Amino acid sequence: MAKKAEKKVVAAPEEDKTDVKAGLLQQILKTKPQSSANDPVERKLHLLYEVQLIDSEIDNIRTLRGELPNEVRTLEDDIVGFETRISNIQVEIKKAEGIISQRRLDIENSKSLIKKYEEQQKNVRNNREFESLSKEIEFQSLEIELSEKKIREAENLIGDKKLLEVEAKKALEERKKDLEVKKQELEKIVTHTEKEEHVLEEKSKEYKQVIEPRLLNAYERLRKNARNGLAVVEVKRDACGGCFNKIPPQRQVDIKMGKRLIPCEYCGRILVNWSE
Repeated sequence: MAKKAEKKVVAAPEEDKTDVKAGLLQQILKTKPQSSANDPVERKLHLLYEVQLIDSEIDNIRTLRGELPNEVRTLEDDIVGFETRISNIQVEIKKAEGIISQRRLDIENSKSLIKKYEEQQKNVRNNREFESLSKEIEFQSLEIELSEKKIREAENLIGDKKLLEVEAKKALEERKKDLEVKKQELEKIVTHTEKEEHVLEEKSKEYKQVIEPRLLNAYERLRKNARNGLAVVEVKRDACGGCFNKIPPQRQVDIKMGKRLIPCEYCGRILVNWSE
């Protein structure tokens, strides 16, 4: 007997919170914020929540840029560092080349003196003069050996420095290419979001001008201390939308009534009950 086909239960799709917030944000951007000292606490809380949505969107735009600005600055610093290193290497190479040139001149000078002393030895009148000239010849020979040693050391140094110069130049070119790519990426993102960010910043200023200074100061302080920039959050699934700790039922009732400002007892964020 053929098996009966199993009945599949398809869960109803949950409401897309992202779309809801995006729609709400668009609505907020089209509305001019208004407030007065006689506004109920619930209205003041709604203003705080709305400015939080605006500021969070600004944060999202800046997050979109990610670490690109820092990466660009780091690459620029790296390029300056490599250019300085290459310049220093080139200075050391020139210095070593100068030592080689000078030592070669010293060798030629010592050879000339040896030749001169050897000629003088042919015409000495006593052993004392001969011995004196022999010592001078020996001294100049030692000077030649010392100069040759210094030349070898300088040549080895130049060889090592040129290898370092090649590596530094290669790394410099790689950093320049990386910088160009990162700058193009950053420029695209900035161009795409610059206008939107400006509109949001202006709207945020509008809201902050009408929000009660005491509440605004608390909001700014909480935003500064919160890692995700959230100072005003909704109650979601019986928990704080910022730290996700459970909120007691009675406290939830007080939040829904909106009669007073209620902070989360765990993270201190301002809790609101938002409903369209």
